[in-house]
Amino acid sequence: QVQVVESGGGLVQAGGSLRLSCTASGLTGPVGMGWFRQAPGKEREGVACISQHGINTYYTDSVKGRFTISRDNVKRTLSLQMNNLEPEDTAMYYCAAEDFPTYAGGGVYGSCLPRSMNYWGQGTQVTVSS
Repeated sequence: QVQVVESGGGLVQAGGSLRLSCTASGLTGPVGMGWFRQAPGKEREGVACISQHGINTYYTDSVKGRFTISRDNVKRTLSLQMNNLEPEDTAMYYCAAEDFPTYAGGGVYGSCLPRSMNYWGQGTQVTVSS
């Protein structure tokens, strides 16, 4: 049975930093993993995704240069370092994993979409005050 658990959310002022962590157990195979977020009244979106060995990554445009995704396959953890946070980053953040990720050219993770993910955590709230 797969279990995905997030931690690390909280309240921070604009310009501050937070680090989200996710522990995933029960996963097998070359799974891709990622962080997604959903703000009130908006659709869930892919924030960042990473392949099994970290070769392929994806970042949504609004977080490029501010967020960094990483994973430790030995510890079975996924992290998202979020710097220079903005009020627009306020959302529920979810960790997710997919069994059969796809990759585009140039080291890009090609399937960082909610519909591609097979396993989800319960989410952790991130609130950025102005």
